[in-house]
Amino acid sequence: MIELHKIAAKRRADAGKSSSRRLRRDALIPAVAYGQELPAVSLAVSPKDLATVLASEHGRNTVLELDVEGDSPLTVMLRDYQYHPVSRSFLHADFVQIHLDRPVDVSVPLELTGKAQGIVLGGVLRQVFRRLPIRCLPDRIPTKISHDITELGLDGHVFVSDVTLPEGVEVRLAPNQTLVAIVAEKAAEEETTTAAAAPGTTAAPVAAASPEAPVKASGKASTKS
Repeated sequence: MIELHKIAAKRRADAGKSSSRRLRRDALIPAVAYGQELPAVSLAVSPKDLATVLASEHGRNTVLELDVEGDSPLTVMLRDYQYHPVSRSFLHADFVQIHLDRPVDVSVPLELTGKAQGIVLGGVLRQVFRRLPIRCLPDRIPTKISHDITELGLDGHVFVSDVTLPEGVEVRLAPNQTLVAIVAEKAAEEETTTAAAAPGTTAAPVAAASPEAPVKASGKASTKS
């Protein structure tokens, strides 16, 4: 049975900047919880609790129990949060209701282990996805997915179908989607030069961003009150 990380929450009836300032004087921030079967509920939570969640082993993928004062607890995950661009203090949090017997969509880090043979031979590592979008039950969410690239040679590729997944976990990408590649150094330099020389284009980064999972936490800076 999964052990839920508990967070205390209070209902709030008012909104606006003045309400947010009052909450922050009480060491709280505004939050909202919602879901397919849950109309939006305005809450207040401790930013320290939010920081603890994000620093935990599962981070934004932690399954939470919102202990709502005077009401039934809610099983949720952190969907999004905002922080001040200068002070970096939390300003707001969004939680989405989940059910322990229903799959959730999240993203987890893809960790590469070992040193690829192709790199030893002078190749360049291209990690296309640093996070993998996955689907599984809440109690099956892994902290990361690892793949050993020691045997990967020059011009070698790692596809989704090559990765060993924990039981009950599926990747929400096509089986033939490239996750990692080893390219010859000359070819990598030519790619960068060609991209930089093309009008109106920018050289591609070494690692492209992975697609965002439906359950996400951007941690974006905001001046939202």
